Amino acid sequence: MTTGYEPLNTLKPFGPDIWIVDGPSIRFYGLPFPTRMTVVRLPDGTVWLHSPIALDEALWQEIEAIGPIRHIVAPNWIHYASVWQWQDLGEGIEVWAAPGVAERAERHDVPIRVDHVLEAGAMPDWGAFDARLVSGSDVHREAVFHHRASRVLILTDLIENFEPEHLPWWMAGLVRMAGIVAPDGRTPPDMAWTFRKHRAEVRAHVDWMLDLAPEKVIVAHGACYEDDATARLRKGLRRLSG
Repeated sequence: MTTGYEPLNTLKPFGPDIWIVDGPSIRFYGLPFPTRMTVVRLPDGTVWLHSPIALDEALWQEIEAIGPIRHIVAPNWIHYASVWQWQDLGEGIEVWAAPGVAERAERHDVPIRVDHVLEAGAMPDWGAFDARLVSGSDVHREAVFHHRASRVLILTDLIENFEPEHLPWWMAGLVRMAGIVAPDGRTPPDMAWTFRKHRAEVRAHVDWMLDLAPEKVIVAHGACYEDDATARLRKGLRRLSG
């Protein structure tokens, strides 16, 4: 099944020392979601993986050519399914996961190893990032990273920016109804609803992201923002900022 983001399972430069990797679609609630991983070479020469896609031998070798993998991030309670395939590929790899990941993985018999839980106020930066755990939702906490060298903001599901031409016709209709369609993607309405009780809290997180003034934004599903990123980020997060 094509995803529209071919070639898959290969590094695609997105800025200095940062790459994206588009992977195969996976089924979530019966819907085919395209997958995307972010790869960063840290200042010490080691490699950081965000939201790993399914392991591919050739991709692993391509990543190892830029540096040894040392950190793997499961940024929210949904994006962890392939972490276990990468976590033991070398010595010293540490897995960092958002709150709720370990418990959900256990319920679904996914053998992820969580070495560190990402916590608000104590987010690691690995010498490369501004980082924050976005809270305010009843269920969804997402780790957000701004890669300083490239001025790229790395999101996961806080904005979905699906391109209907890359989806089955019936799913294209659903994303249009949800208002999460490129070039004007937004926070999915069901997720935005979970933040309704703590608007001031989530608005502070949104203001922090906007103050960073990123030049590009990576999202896990759909088209990334490669131009006019801060203005588009403001529009994309408007369901959260009120």
